[in-house]
Amino acid sequence: MAPPAAAAGGGQQPRQQQQQGGFGQTITGIIRIAVFWYFASKFFSPKKPADPSHLISNLFQKGEPLDMWLYLSEHEKFNDFGNEASLVWHETNIPYATWGPESTRTLSLKYHPSEALKNNGSLYAHVFFARLGYPVDPNDPEYQPQSGFGRTYSVVTYLPKSRSEKRKSLLGNSKDDEGVEPVAMVADNAEADSKDDGPVEWVAYWKPNITINLVEDFTRYGHNAVPPNVAPYLNIEPSTGNYYPTIFFNEFWLLRDKLIAINESVTELPLNLGVGPISMMKWQLFLQIDQSFQIHRSYGSMLEGEADELKRVFLEGNPYLLVITMIVSLLHSVFDFLAFKNDIQFWNKNKSMEGLSAKSVVVSFLCQFIVFLYLLDNETSWMILASSGVGCCIEFWKIGKAMHIEIDRSGKIPMLRFRDRDSYASNKTKEYDDLAMKYLSYVLFFLVACFSVYSLMYERHKSWYSWILSSLTSCVYMFGFIMMCPQLFINYKLKSVAHLPWRQMTYKFLNTIIDDLFAFVIKMPTLHRLSVFRDDLIFMIYLYQRWVYPVDKKRINEFGFGGEDDQASGSTDVTTTTSNEEDKKTN
Repeated sequence: MAPPAAAAGGGQQPRQQQQQGGFGQTITGIIRIAVFWYFASKFFSPKKPADPSHLISNLFQKGEPLDMWLYLSEHEKFNDFGNEASLVWHETNIPYATWGPESTRTLSLKYHPSEALKNNGSLYAHVFFARLGYPVDPNDPEYQPQSGFGRTYSVVTYLPKSRSEKRKSLLGNSKDDEGVEPVAMVADNAEADSKDDGPVEWVAYWKPNITINLVEDFTRYGHNAVPPNVAPYLNIEPSTGNYYPTIFFNEFWLLRDKLIAINESVTELPLNLGVGPISMMKWQLFLQIDQSFQIHRSYGSMLEGEADELKRVFLEGNPYLLVITMIVSLLHSVFDFLAFKNDIQFWNKNKSMEGLSAKSVVVSFLCQFIVFLYLLDNETSWMILASSGVGCCIEFWKIGKAMHIEIDRSGKIPMLRFRDRDSYASNKTKEYDDLAMKYLSYVLFFLVACFSVYSLMYERHKSWYSWILSSLTSCVYMFGFIMMCPQLFINYKLKSVAHLPWRQMTYKFLNTIIDDLFAFVIKMPTLHRLSVFRDDLIFMIYLYQRWVYPVDKKRINEFGFGGEDDQASGSTDVTTTTSNEEDKKTN
């Protein structure tokens, strides 16, 4: 037993710790209450109305008539208002922030570039607005700073040279090298081009459309409370602190394939000018969409051309067709997921390769792997690469289900050995599969060789590796046709289709019908468009075979069971149940 003194001392230490702990908890509680009170008063207390003297407003009124001048100059700073040659457009009496035929003006003209512009020069559009009857020239005696405003816009932009222009004839055909291809596409991004060998080559492109929008904005902002999405575009008048109307050069609908390359052979360039009002909400919507596209491009989830293709759908598509396309695209995603799910379930539970083409599984993996290499060579976004890579892994996993994969360590380098399964090699399936692939391979190799030679002679490529990949990728569309033909031949020889994964094929057939709709709505390569209708023909033959060939109850299905086994098990269950009932009656 402890001494009383020791016991007393031991009892005082916990009390001191409790007192210290209670004091510390009290301080912590006070700090928490203070922080909570600060944020509560910051966000929930009634805001004091801003002093009208500290608010800034628009210097112009709604409907106020304006005059407009547009000058073209090769200098970024412009002061030569007396130069009539630089003035290309002048409009008067344009009502500000009103909608009507008098508020919108257009002009189309031809511009003849100078020699300096042809040799990597620059050109700027200087747009000025002023109240009706007031000049914009600061040297004019009647000039008033609060009555005029303007903004400068670059008509020429510099972008990396497109990949199509970097391609060359691998056979060294001088005629092809000297020929100039029409510039229809701009490089996707500068990062992709910077990875190529050699310095990045930049090309000057002409913007054929200049759309000038005056933003309808009469908001009274606080001096330090201008929204961050508006502040960069606000033009403040120094003496009063108020702001001029915002000039917005609308490039939202200017697609990159509309840009025109400027070189020494260009003699004239088209220029379509337009001026009109734009609402505050529409202006902010355009800015937010462009910012969203930039964020997606920075994350690698969207390429430059994909944003233009999306805009093209809204520009050239029928609104009703767009709504149908959006609904159908959602169904396409659902059917694609269900087809993927049933495909995994089928091969995971499959116990017999009787009636199934093992060579088609191998060819499917090779096709998917070629597509993956092609996407990797063309600097595709990482999301599409990841999807294609996962598809390659799944196709290789299906090979392991269709065949025996072994590692041969007899040599210096371990090698993979593929061996047929007994259920595939012990029946007529292997014989029919080999026979079908034998004759189809002759046709396939002939088509691949012909297309590769044609591509080498008449098309341009970055390198020999790029030529091989592009030729094989183009032939993948034919591989898809060849890949499904052996299965049709096996079905014909066996007079049965009970061994096929019909759920997965049904979902794929529905996706093919949806692809038919996309083939007419979305801009895509001709080979891909033809491949869609090729799949329709194959699936129609599958449906015909399903209708012609009756159900064979003797055949083993994908789960390793047959119809007669189910009947036998059912009769056995009935017999067992009857005997059990008789035993119960006897007992």
